[in-house]
Parts: sequence; C-alpha cells; structure tokens
Amino acid sequence: MRLSFRIFLPVLLFGAIGLLPAQRYTDPDTLAPAFPTPQVVVDKMLELAGLKPGETLYDLGCGDGRIVITAAQKFKAKAVGVEIRRDIFESTLGRVRSLGLSDTVQIVHGNALKTDLSQADVVTLYLLTSSNERLKPVLGRLKPGARVVSHDFEIRDWKPVATERVMVDSRPHMVYVYQMNSK
Repeated sequence: MRLSFRIFLPVLLFGAIGLLPAQRYTDPDTLAPAFPTPQVVVDKMLELAGLKPGETLYDLGCGDGRIVITAAQKFKAKAVGVEIRRDIFESTLGRVRSLGLSDTVQIVHGNALKTDLSQADVVTLYLLTSSNERLKPVLGRLKPGARVVSHDFEIRDWKPVATERVMVDSRPHMVYVYQMNSK
C-alpha cells in the first residue's frame, strides 16, 4: 500500500514534533527548535487571547516575527519578540524595519528565561512542554489578568480558560489560553 506524500507529510511532521523533547541543544537556554506557527494558528491565538489595541504582547522565541507583526498590524497592539538565536534575531529585526513597524514592534536578542515580562498583557509561546515548565516561574509573575497563549504544548498543572483545535493541512494544532489570577 502506498501513502501519498500529502497524507504522509503531516504524519511525519507531527511525529517529529512528538520527538522534540528528546532533542539536545548546544545552548542550554534554547527552549525549542525554529519551527514557525502557521498564520491561521497565529490569528486564532491572538483572537482567543482577546488581544486589544494598545495592549502589549510578548512572543517568547519569536522566530520570523509573524506573531508580533500580526499583533501590530491586525490588532494594533504593541509587541515585543524575544529571540535567542542571533541569525534569526537579525533577520526578524530587518523584516520589522522593512515593514515600517519599528514604532510598535521591538525585537530583542535575548533569553526568554531572563526576560522581564512585567509590561505584558499577553505572552505567546510555541515551545516544548518541558520548556513551558522551565518558564513557569517567569510566567507566574505576570500581572493579574495577563494571558498566556501556548501553541500545541500545555503548561502542566495550569488550567486553561480556553482551548481550541485548529486544522491546518490535515494536521491538528491546539491552542491553550491561560489567564493569570487576581492576587
């Protein structure tokens, strides 16, 4: 029996994602491989977060900047992308500048584990479950009412206020939304 490539590719990609927690990185602060979030999932993440104009979004591991760019362009939010890899940071910074978004989007070359998120209304993640676990102390200091939105990987022991499954090219993507409690 022969499988078509269209059917096999999502199975291959989903299987590869399942293997990611076993990967090792040369930099111990690297939280995930560079694997972009599909645009339809980006839109759903920001919609479910209830991102409002003027709010501040942080994307930890911002990659090519699609989440921060969408936050600025479609939602009129301020956005900060944090990227640990120098080459990706430089490329994304150039993209933000070329789009004329430097006034609303900031790209930081830095470590998500050491980022000050005190200004964040929304934090987005596409990291591994083990990486989310490492970030819990940082995320736990977010201001009351702030939302954390994770693509595909849950934050263990946190109860989401919303979840949604998004299909992209026959592959399911999960979006988890968490809201910080009032203290």
